[in-house]
Amino acid sequence: MENQQEEQNQLNIELSEEIAEGIYANLAIITHSNAEFVVDFVNVMPGLPKARVKSRIILTPQHAKRFMKAMVDNIKKYESVHGPIQDQEPVSLPMNFGGPTAQA
Repeated sequence: MENQQEEQNQLNIELSEEIAEGIYANLAIITHSNAEFVVDFVNVMPGLPKARVKSRIILTPQHAKRFMKAMVDNIKKYESVHGPIQDQEPVSLPMNFGGPTAQA
């Protein structure tokens, strides 16, 4: 009976080949409203004045907080094996895209 309950609680997640390849981003722009958080992943190339959003993820505030906790937990696990991640110098891009102040 317990095994049946575990099977019912499992989620089957499919990952297509295209999505599995991933998309590289070296900047995240985060904005929010009272109902959602919007995370734009951007690939900024050195020396180019223009960058394109590669992916946009929209989260409810509750899912954004769960995501933040999951990232903190994964960073702690990573650093326990590989040592502290060194912070880079702050990105000095114009961040006046409109809407609430972006955080990266």
